[in-house]
Amino acid sequence: MAVTHDVPPRLDDLVATAHRIREAIESVIEGKSDVVRLTLTVLLAEGHLLIEDVPGVGKTMLAKALARSIDCPVRRVQFTPDLLPSDITGVSAYNQQTREFEFKPGPVFANIVVGDEINRASPKTQSALLECMEEHQVTVDGVTYQLDAPFMVIATQNPIEMEGTYPLPEAQRDRFTARIAMGYPEPAAELEMLDVHGSASPIDKLEPVATTAEVKALIEAVRAIYVSQSIKRYAIDLVTATRHSPDLRLGASPRSTLQLVRAARAHAALAGRDYVIPDDLQALSLPVLAHRLLPSVEAQGQRRLPEQVITDLVRRVPVPEAQAR
Repeated sequence: MAVTHDVPPRLDDLVATAHRIREAIESVIEGKSDVVRLTLTVLLAEGHLLIEDVPGVGKTMLAKALARSIDCPVRRVQFTPDLLPSDITGVSAYNQQTREFEFKPGPVFANIVVGDEINRASPKTQSALLECMEEHQVTVDGVTYQLDAPFMVIATQNPIEMEGTYPLPEAQRDRFTARIAMGYPEPAAELEMLDVHGSASPIDKLEPVATTAEVKALIEAVRAIYVSQSIKRYAIDLVTATRHSPDLRLGASPRSTLQLVRAARAHAALAGRDYVIPDDLQALSLPVLAHRLLPSVEAQGQRRLPEQVITDLVRRVPVPEAQAR
């Protein structure tokens, strides 16, 4: 597909390109079409993805499959307790030949950065991602370096194993557009996995189906998806409801409102629409908002999860009526 930088692709071109990427990922990840769709939504929304689930369900495989489906620089970082911030951002090293300091870029200088087991690194190392995730830049020794677009961080973590881990602080979690859980596969999908993955890993045969230029153009097209004032107010109402809920001691931030609308644009585009509807916001409310919320002491005592609170709020917040564009 020919894509130029001057003219955004038509919506059907966007859907076709996204469909190719989706098919490539699903050739490796069986029976998880909803998870793959949300991953693409986050990519086109210029966001970052946190994959949180038990070991062995394909968290890292999903991240690798997306990375290999796009012909762009990809770097993987294995987070460990002894990992330093400079191991991620890069470091200024002295060159004895030129007698000057030279900046050696770290793995964060890539279009897709896969952070495996992010909660195994210390908070100091985790914080090295804060600037690059929010501002798409890195500052080392007082010098700021811009990161190339598109830029996406895909991090994985195991919520069950707590020994030797450092929980992500709220500021770090808030920078992830969405959090997803892979979940266990259905028996039929697991049987197919045994057939497909039994002799060799299909990810080794995965070839890029889209270029960096195409993904950039798709992101530009998603930015142009129409969002009415009533939809924007609906997004604000949903987020504001979390701040006033007695079941939560920390509601969603203004950043979450922005990311919810951005993700809704991408969700609409993948559905073939050039405008956002309330269903887009409702479908994304759980993955975009839940990981940012902290339940109250009373809610914890009742084992009431943030996901349950959001589900109730979505039912109660009035839905705007359809308006002509």
